[in-house]
Amino acid sequence: MYGIPRLGKSLSIAKKDLRIYYGKGPVVIFGILLPFFFFFAFLVGREMPPISLIAGLSGMAIWFTSTSISPVIAPWETRTKTLERLVSSPISVTEMLLGDIMGSMALAFSISAVSIFAVAGILGMVPLNFLTLVLGIILASFCFSAIGVLISAVPTDTTADIMMLSTLIKFPLIFVSGIFIPTSKLPGWGEIISQLSPLTYFVDLVRFSFSGTGSPLIDLGALCGFSLLFLFAAGFSHRRTLPKRL
Repeated sequence: MYGIPRLGKSLSIAKKDLRIYYGKGPVVIFGILLPFFFFFAFLVGREMPPISLIAGLSGMAIWFTSTSISPVIAPWETRTKTLERLVSSPISVTEMLLGDIMGSMALAFSISAVSIFAVAGILGMVPLNFLTLVLGIILASFCFSAIGVLISAVPTDTTADIMMLSTLIKFPLIFVSGIFIPTSKLPGWGEIISQLSPLTYFVDLVRFSFSGTGSPLIDLGALCGFSLLFLFAAGFSHRRTLPKRL
């Protein structure tokens, strides 16, 4: 009985985020338009196999969408003083953060799932492991949203500061996560870094889902592990920085 109201509180936060924040410019630009423009700009003039196309677009769509708004919710609420109202309500920091993650996760799952299956239809590809693909999208949406919430722990009310930090993290990981260049072709240091990126494991899952080759249990386990790690780190960081925002 104790877990139900806790989840209900987080769902209320998620609904609030979807209603207030997810129609704003950063979602449209960084979450929807930028991945497609970035992908097609890279594609022009290159011959890429269909599996690389679907894996690359899937990775960028879910990565950018999950991290488009979750990093800036805390700064916005700090500036508008709505954070003080949340803190004074009977809800824990973990429940607030979980609600932010769930809202971001819902948007990321919706947009990325539509993008992936639409591109798969255009390319004439059918997922060989449909359930694995859906589970991968769910886990990746949660994991990447948790990364965004962790980034938002920086005690500032200036969204530009958070977006700059978010960009410094998001773009380098794209190039070492097997989206454009297979991890096996990266230099030694790049291949090591790629194993520390959760995006690498989602890209591998997409490849497995459509080609049947890969290690899905390792990829799913890694996404679960990263999700727990980032959720714990976000809760710890926000508890430390929250007094500086009030």
